[in-house]
Amino acid sequence: MLSKNKVLIAAFAVFALQSCTKNIDSINDETKKPISAPPGALFANGVRNLSDGLANASVNINVWRFTVKHWAMTTYQDEARYNFTTRNIPQAWWNRMYKDVLADMNNASQLVKADANITPAVKTNQLAILDVMQVYTYGILVNTFGNIPYSQALDFTVTRPKYDDAKTVYADLMKRLNDDISKMTTAAGAGFTSTEDLLCGASMAKWIKFANGLRLKMGMILADVDASTAKAAVEASDAGALASATDNVLLTYLGSTPNTNPLYSDIVLGGRGDYVAASDLMTPLLNMSDPRTAGFFAKDNNGNFTGGTVGANNTLSVTSQPSSKVSAATAPNYFMDYAEIEFFRAEAIERGYNVAGTAEAHYNNAITASILSWGGSSTDAATYLARPDVAYTTAAGDWHQKIGFQKWIALYNRPYDGWTELRRLDYPKLTPPVSAVSGFPNRFSYPTAEQQVNGDNYTSASAAIGGDKVETKLFWDKF
Repeated sequence: MLSKNKVLIAAFAVFALQSCTKNIDSINDETKKPISAPPGALFANGVRNLSDGLANASVNINVWRFTVKHWAMTTYQDEARYNFTTRNIPQAWWNRMYKDVLADMNNASQLVKADANITPAVKTNQLAILDVMQVYTYGILVNTFGNIPYSQALDFTVTRPKYDDAKTVYADLMKRLNDDISKMTTAAGAGFTSTEDLLCGASMAKWIKFANGLRLKMGMILADVDASTAKAAVEASDAGALASATDNVLLTYLGSTPNTNPLYSDIVLGGRGDYVAASDLMTPLLNMSDPRTAGFFAKDNNGNFTGGTVGANNTLSVTSQPSSKVSAATAPNYFMDYAEIEFFRAEAIERGYNVAGTAEAHYNNAITASILSWGGSSTDAATYLARPDVAYTTAAGDWHQKIGFQKWIALYNRPYDGWTELRRLDYPKLTPPVSAVSGFPNRFSYPTAEQQVNGDNYTSASAAIGGDKVETKLFWDKF
């Protein structure tokens, strides 16, 4: 016979086992992981992911500094020679935009809509801000690939989304942007807090200028394919867009690891010594005594500013590297700046759009703003603009060439935008890199995963744009 104590112990064990069995599901609870992220955190994370991609120089992420021939490489030449498939660059860019940026913005929007504690006016501002960033990101995808998944892209129940026509997508993006601008207001105060809003520091006035600047920019991209839409967009945006350098939209990195500019992480912390100046840029900088030269690049070991050949092996010791200003831990990444908008205004006037001022004045403003941002003075800018090969009335070529060439310089360290403007304005005329594997890349080919997983839609999209080749021009690139 069992003793009384043994019976009690046995009974307790059975009770404990039953209790554990009833509550076993609680073992799966992740007590240290939040059920969902707050919308402001998702917004900030999406912006940071986008900024890191645009600022990066890693050949696994962002290759356009070589494509626009601002930088060359010392050793690894695949990407400089237009080989984007070895490291599957299109896949990485595609994934970043859809998964790391758009998904965060979309999820943040759903959370904002569902939050009854946000006042209506602030909620309207937040949703408009999130949509502006989606428009910005979708614009990058269209301008990189052409036709893209759009209407079904963020519906995660659709595993094989269809591709939408690029021009149709662009028209819808413009419509969304018009709606966002009409809804934004400064009366309600901020949209997101200053710690969540990494671009505009909780200033709705700045977001309104940014949105107008984006509409102006997108309008100008349409100028050669849809002049009436472009004209309307630019004229509606001119007065509301960036009016000085204080309106610049940028993300300033904190400078402490891991919150550093990707170029610092790559060049300084990573010890990369294979990025050097391209002679295509260095030669005109020196020939025109450009005051931005020392801001762009450091001197080589011989104390000279020297460029290398894109696509060929270059010797590091006798070739200039990116400057310490470029690779600083706290170096900002620009999403939009006053110089860029002033170049657009100059071009708009040349196209006959109703924009205040003169083409020459906006051209001068753009160059001056660029020089000042790279450490030059107003006197430096005036001296540079007085040169016959720079002055608007005497510089070589028509307005395409004058504006295109100077904009190519001013967009240094903004390689994606430099690539877009180079395709759009067709100046300067760049020679192919050594041993180029293709013609000039007007787009990225579609990611290999799309070909494998979404084959039917990929095949249809490729046929619709004229072939999945890097040389295929996008719908807005007519010349």
